[in-house]
Amino acid sequence: MAQMIPLEDYVAQVLGALSPLEGSRLALGQAHGRVLAEDVTAAVPVPPWTNSAMDGYAVRAEDTTGAGPQTPVVLPVSGDVPAGAAPRPLAAGTAQRIMTGAMLPEGADAVVKVEDTDQDPGPHPVPERVEIHAAVSPGLSVRRAGEDVTAGDPVMASGTRLSAAAISALASVGLGSVLVSPQVRVVVVSTGAELRDAGQALEPGTIPDSNSLLLAGLVAEHGAVCTSVARSGDTAEALAKVLRQAAAGADLIVTSGGVSAGAFDPLTMLAQAQQGEAVPVHLDFVKVAMQPGKPQGHGWVLADDGRRVPIICLPGNPVSVLVSFTTIVAPALARLSGQEMGHGGTESLPGRPRLTARAALGWQTPPGRRQHVPVRFSEAPTGSDVGDGSGRPWVTPTHRLGSGSHLVASLPAAQALAVVDAEVEAVEVGDELPLIPLSAS
Repeated sequence: MAQMIPLEDYVAQVLGALSPLEGSRLALGQAHGRVLAEDVTAAVPVPPWTNSAMDGYAVRAEDTTGAGPQTPVVLPVSGDVPAGAAPRPLAAGTAQRIMTGAMLPEGADAVVKVEDTDQDPGPHPVPERVEIHAAVSPGLSVRRAGEDVTAGDPVMASGTRLSAAAISALASVGLGSVLVSPQVRVVVVSTGAELRDAGQALEPGTIPDSNSLLLAGLVAEHGAVCTSVARSGDTAEALAKVLRQAAAGADLIVTSGGVSAGAFDPLTMLAQAQQGEAVPVHLDFVKVAMQPGKPQGHGWVLADDGRRVPIICLPGNPVSVLVSFTTIVAPALARLSGQEMGHGGTESLPGRPRLTARAALGWQTPPGRRQHVPVRFSEAPTGSDVGDGSGRPWVTPTHRLGSGSHLVASLPAAQALAVVDAEVEAVEVGDELPLIPLSAS
């Protein structure tokens, strides 16, 4: 019997065969949702020029000295400054009507808001004179050029996922395009003659193909693109054909099912059939010391254009698929997209524990294998006297049977995977557990 290897060793094998794909430069209008692949600095200051924060009148503050409701200061209005216009310099002893966001005239150092004058707000012809009913100080209602950022200031770090707000900020600092990480193209392949489309009537011995939907969704939640979903029967020939077709439009192929020691497992049959150096499919299978998800495989498929497209082969049970994707495929996607190191060191890698919780109930663990248990956050157990003031959250398995690989109906409640080391024989109430957050949490 093949010896089991630690999960970290297997992930290292998978990642060792992968190289980051090339990024691309996209116009901002196309970059929403993508991941920044460069540190960004401001090309222009924000604001780009000193402007008005109010609708009102641009003035020299000293010209409003003594102004009040009963002692207004009257200034002639020498011009109009709408937004987008380059104003004439302001002469001493005069005012210019100015709109919010409009460029402050040279010579002006303050803005009197329209409510502090005798003029009504809203559109009307520029007046010949304005009564000012409140004195202003230099800088009042003025936004100075560069007071947000100046040209050359750092604005955004590589690894930032570009939200609508981030895209707006990049435009504001003068950028029209940015370098983004590649979006990995993934083809999902489900194996098994027993599989049927979701909602299709089931004949004896058939089951719904839930894995293809699970994998396609996980791919999207991890920032990649599922370009297609395929299904293969339980023969090596049929599977080889499907995999060659999948390789044509993929940077990575992910399969589910057919990696165990069953008499009709197509991936293992294909691996046995493909011998020699000129084969179009190369597969290696291992047993990983994890539960669920012990049988695993990886390799490559030769595409028509000569590329060796990597393939990761997962077990067929749904919980095994979720656990295996989270701990193995997610780091592979990060490597291919060039995001694996990020800015948080190894702790920020996908598939690694990121926080610690406490077990709200106990359970038995499989001997000799690291357990990954789908859990949800919960209240502290009733009558618990194990509080330590740590403030750590409590978690409970989403199903009474723990990490059984077939327990798909309870998966929507899972918020994280609790990691139990192989040496632990049983989890007790109050035990500390590392947690791997799930992508949709």
